[in-house]
Amino acid sequence: MDKKKRLEEFSSFLKSRRSRISPKQVGLPEGVRRRTPGLRREEVAQLAGIGVTWYTWIEQGRDVQVSVQVLEGIARALKLNLDERKHLFLLANQPPPPDSISHQEMVDSLLIQALERFGANPAYITGQRWDLLAWNQAACAVFGDFEALPIQERNILWFVFMNENLRQILVDWESHARLVLAQFRISYSRFVGDPWFVELIHNLEVVSPEFRLWWAEQNILGRTDGRKEINHPLVGQLRLNYVVFKVADNPNLEVVMYLPLPESDTALKLQQLSAMHS
Repeated sequence: MDKKKRLEEFSSFLKSRRSRISPKQVGLPEGVRRRTPGLRREEVAQLAGIGVTWYTWIEQGRDVQVSVQVLEGIARALKLNLDERKHLFLLANQPPPPDSISHQEMVDSLLIQALERFGANPAYITGQRWDLLAWNQAACAVFGDFEALPIQERNILWFVFMNENLRQILVDWESHARLVLAQFRISYSRFVGDPWFVELIHNLEVVSPEFRLWWAEQNILGRTDGRKEINHPLVGQLRLNYVVFKVADNPNLEVVMYLPLPESDTALKLQQLSAMHS
């Protein structure tokens, strides 16, 4: 997007969001009858803690440098949600602000139904904190009963490092654990200082010597597809590819799905496991 177009979009976005906020919503008196709906520019400036002239120039789309602090004030004044706040920063040519964690991560019922439609292929959904939010029966058949885990242990990082069953059945557990930890650090970088992350990391450092040692190495890796081999106690070796994809209308959620390697007999064994747990 060229500069002129970006400034026009920035101006239009601010005007549209100002028009939808009533004085009552932000604790201001209605006053005399208004010619147009929403807040006046001077009211937004007051709520944002900036000068009226400065806000007017910003909303007019003038070529001025807007600081992060000013953008944060405008976002609060206009009651922008997380997506709108990111959009505001991008239009202002500033890096998007750090994400905030939603502590009410919900999985739509249709997504849960979709997991079961994967049949004998294990699949689960994780949130921003790598919590296990939903899964299908095939996942429990392969990795263990997630439902039986205490809620605080339904977290991928905790599960990888502290679940003895997974440690026993996963071929080359160390390589996989290191990989997961490096991927988790990318997620953590978005929420440095968040109390939940701080507590999880501290608890794992206390109980897991491997986590304590490898966390200090500062290795990082983006979340990618990959391969996993499992020596399952009931059906023997399972050779699986896994894919990770985000939910389109809720990108904070990720679906992890496991598929059998075509050249192996894993598909048949997954069917056998599915029959055992049906």
